[in-house]
Amino acid sequence: MHRIKILLLLLIPGQLLLAQKTSSSLAARANPYAKLDVRAMQIPDSLTTSTAGIAGYISTHFDGSVEKTRAVFIWVSGHIQYDVANMFAMNFYETNEGLITKSLKTRKGICANYAALFTEICVKAGIPSYVVDGYTKQKGFVDYIPHAWCVAKVDSGWYCFDPTWGSGYISNGKFVSSINNDYFRARPEAFVKTHMPFDYLWECLYYPVTNQDFYEGKTTPNPSKPRFNYPDSIKAYAALSPAQQDIAAAARVEASGLRNSMVFDRLQHLKLRIENSKRQEEYDRQSAEVARRNASVKVFNSALADYNESIRRFNVYIDYYNAQFKPERSDAEIQRMLDGCDSLVRSARTQLGGVMIDDTQIKSSIVSLNKSTDEIAGRIAEQQDWLKKYFSKGKIGRRSMFRKITWFGIPLN
Repeated sequence: MHRIKILLLLLIPGQLLLAQKTSSSLAARANPYAKLDVRAMQIPDSLTTSTAGIAGYISTHFDGSVEKTRAVFIWVSGHIQYDVANMFAMNFYETNEGLITKSLKTRKGICANYAALFTEICVKAGIPSYVVDGYTKQKGFVDYIPHAWCVAKVDSGWYCFDPTWGSGYISNGKFVSSINNDYFRARPEAFVKTHMPFDYLWECLYYPVTNQDFYEGKTTPNPSKPRFNYPDSIKAYAALSPAQQDIAAAARVEASGLRNSMVFDRLQHLKLRIENSKRQEEYDRQSAEVARRNASVKVFNSALADYNESIRRFNVYIDYYNAQFKPERSDAEIQRMLDGCDSLVRSARTQLGGVMIDDTQIKSSIVSLNKSTDEIAGRIAEQQDWLKKYFSKGKIGRRSMFRKITWFGIPLN
């Protein structure tokens, strides 16, 4: 079962029109990033088929987190066209990889594509960044369709980025590319006036705004509320497993109040993912247990094969002994016959010692096989001692040493 990254997305025409109305005033201002922007737009096309290529270029041609995030923002906002035709074609189950691949291939996308692409390039360029899901407000009106944007750590602080709203606007049903700097490295206390995350962690505020506060326009920090150490919380969040992240996020989403259907839907998605993660964990646990048992059985069978081979070879040795080492072989050959038996027994014992599993059947088999290897090892040791004496004697002395024995080394009197 694969973990599904659910992105709540989409930007309605009214949201894009906001950029149109402010673009003229922004154009009148001097752009402090003008030189950076020119450089960012010059990334070779050959490198822009993957986020790794774009990030690699930015990492080597731009210094510091401000320059790097600006380069990412400008490249994404300047090269990805808003996909007006598919602005309502939401796919909650599309993965980040799918969103990024599609936008790089078509050079189009909606908010989820912009946000996923921005965050992926930032992360690969060494800038901590996260996609944020939430909803927005304009002119006092709370939009009814979710939106996606980003937060990234610039120098020592966390800032907000909306590469979708920063890319341009819609005019007469067509997208017009026009960089809006209001949505680059925005301060969280200003950004929360128009952008409300489902999870208040991504407000990046010490005094988070609730959903009800957002509706009522009460976005000014309220020190009478409990202080929320969001930098430490983000650090703790990053250290969690994906399933643990969902559990923590669901608790925060619920605590902020289910003010609208978008928040409720987001919470339900999180809870569904949490449940799926639990099922996946149980499946993985059972699969791991089966794999461990199979591995133990494989090792046991290998040890058993070595033991059986040692018995076979020892039988060959005993038959040769009972024939008083006829036909004749060199002392070294005779010694190798017994050493081979000994080596196989040692191998069997070593393998059995590495089988660590809480399985009654396997444990019982291990105990039995260990006992058998101990017995054959003892018989082999007796014959090793006998051979030492045998090799120390001359021909007459050697012939006098033979007594017929069974395959298991027990003398027949």
